[in-house]
Amino acid sequence: MTEKAKKTGGRRRGLHDGGGRESLHKGPSLWYAAPAMVLFGVFALIPLIGVVVLSFMNWDGLGAVTWNGLGNWKEMLGDPLTLNGLKLTLILTIACWAVQTPVSILLGVFMAGKQKYRAFLAVFFFLPLLFSSTAVAIAFKNILDPQFGIGKAFGWKWLEQNFLGDPKTALWTLILVVSWCFVPLHSLLYQGAVRQIPASLYEAARIDGAGTVRQFFSITLPQLKYTFATDSTLMIVGSLTYFDLVYVMTAGGPGNATRLMPLDMYIKGFKSYDMGGASVIGVLILAMGIVISLLLNRLSGADKMESQMEGV
Repeated sequence: MTEKAKKTGGRRRGLHDGGGRESLHKGPSLWYAAPAMVLFGVFALIPLIGVVVLSFMNWDGLGAVTWNGLGNWKEMLGDPLTLNGLKLTLILTIACWAVQTPVSILLGVFMAGKQKYRAFLAVFFFLPLLFSSTAVAIAFKNILDPQFGIGKAFGWKWLEQNFLGDPKTALWTLILVVSWCFVPLHSLLYQGAVRQIPASLYEAARIDGAGTVRQFFSITLPQLKYTFATDSTLMIVGSLTYFDLVYVMTAGGPGNATRLMPLDMYIKGFKSYDMGGASVIGVLILAMGIVISLLLNRLSGADKMESQMEGV
């Protein structure tokens, strides 16, 4: 090797290791993450610490802040409204996941096709993403109105029921509306994932005589493993924070039939002026989201992120 090549190779090896030899610097510098970490710290980490501290305080939002220790926690964990909100939030979270996941996968697989008519239909599937949750809530509230809604307009007796005014149907109506809002987003994730699956896998399956259904269960679904874990995390954690749509459609009613934890937190903090109690609910929501996210990643193996490319 020439002297010039030796010098060039030495410069390329980069940083020195402990033995005096030079080694490659793998990956980008941590300084690239600095702006994002600063923003995360200012707008997420510091407010989070403030909420945790406030959960041990008494504060009405205006007066002096006083120490209360575990008093807020004991009061909130023994409050029937808080426990009811926890139960309703869990029901809505599980039900929304059960409804949205299969529909999103099927729509995502359908839209991943290269036919032009599928791209045309995809435009309509994505329309709910263009509307704000408040606009959707107002629209559905009027559509489902038993006196002036779509059921009355077309004479459909089964739609003339007071779905949002009946404690037995209000929560399930919210679940369907929430699913209608967010299925397009999750379908988009699955669509992108399906298009990343190597076409050679399907070609080999067709040569072996596998039909469309067999290809779906033997190739498509296994290849969507990590997308499923990521999407389920987004879906479940998102379900823990629904507020605007619920507030506009039912305001927690009838009675407390739809008083989910985020809405209960708002009512306690800004209507009952109990910021300490509201902070306790906020910390509970955060803890649930973290535990569910870690559990999904651990069960799915998505934290390892092994390659799913052909031949692996």
